[in-house]
Amino acid sequence: MATVINRVTDSIGPDVANDLDENYRPSADEPFMNAKQQAYFRRKLIQWKDAIQREAQGTLSQLQVDSLREPDLTDRASSETDWSIELRTRDRQRKLISKIDAALRRLEEGEYGYCEVTGEPISLGRLEARPIATMTVEAQERHERNEKVSRDD
Repeated sequence: MATVINRVTDSIGPDVANDLDENYRPSADEPFMNAKQQAYFRRKLIQWKDAIQREAQGTLSQLQVDSLREPDLTDRASSETDWSIELRTRDRQRKLISKIDAALRRLEEGEYGYCEVTGEPISLGRLEARPIATMTVEAQERHERNEKVSRDD
């Protein structure tokens, strides 16, 4: 946990990091994507990424310890199915890490929090719920409608 805080502190500077407490939540009353909001979302993204990586390491450790050599065919099939589901989950999380990294890059470039289609600010509620969001709700809905129409053709 200390390394996460250190990375956040290093990237935003000690003055903003000192003001950033665990209970801070971005508010619509303050300027959009000010230094505190950027620090908040950076910390949130880094903590999310670290948690995913810890889970992946746990899965890897468990795979090395557990054996799939069950004496009973049914037990073996069940174990293999469980591991298959676990590995698919880890693969989805690996893809999620690349999206988190992209969000962190957007933060560094000053583009985080703005819709990649319209350029409008993405609502704080949406960013709170999905910190890797790249579009406003409206732009995302349009994108999904267009995607559905093109699939139906």
